[in-house]
Amino acid sequence: MKRIARLLVCLIAAGLLSAPVLAQQNREPGGPRAPTIPRKPPAEVRSDLLDSLFARLRKVDSPVEAQVVERAIWELWMKSDSPTAELLLTQAVKALGAGEEQASLAILDRLVEIHPDFAEAWNKRATVYFMLGRYGDSLADIKHVLDLEPRHFGALSGLGMIKQQQGDNNAALAAFRDALAVNPQLQGAKQAVEELAADEEDI
Repeated sequence: MKRIARLLVCLIAAGLLSAPVLAQQNREPGGPRAPTIPRKPPAEVRSDLLDSLFARLRKVDSPVEAQVVERAIWELWMKSDSPTAELLLTQAVKALGAGEEQASLAILDRLVEIHPDFAEAWNKRATVYFMLGRYGDSLADIKHVLDLEPRHFGALSGLGMIKQQQGDNNAALAAFRDALAVNPQLQGAKQAVEELAADEEDI
């Protein structure tokens, strides 16, 4: 009997007997309810995931693993709390892929107007502007992207490419180095830094 009593005391101390009691209390009308853990808003969840992915991206030493992490980051950047915003962004990307830059631009104009906090909408429009040779407009949109997401290595690389096209190699080198600071495995930025640094040494 004493052995059973000691076992019951141990179970209670470990909390193994409390769960059924709480469950019963929750089922009884008017009984005390277990506290509920508040769920994070989707935007906060995405932000936390991005923090984790960027931390991992700075540590990987394999290009293959880096590509996997990059892809996950891009997928999160394409997400929005608004299904309409996501749909418009998808339509704009499809139009751009089909070579319909003006159609893509029209969709993105509308998207940034109604969802100005959607960083990837600005980034995609910056890409369209770049393809159209409208570098000033592209730079303006890149600024919006980096204000919303300073770690956007795609926008930083785009900034470097534009500055390189404009002959501002110092600014281009700084932008590519900023891109590598958040994504050390970015091959295009690595190559650009090597070329621009070599040009600096030749001067």
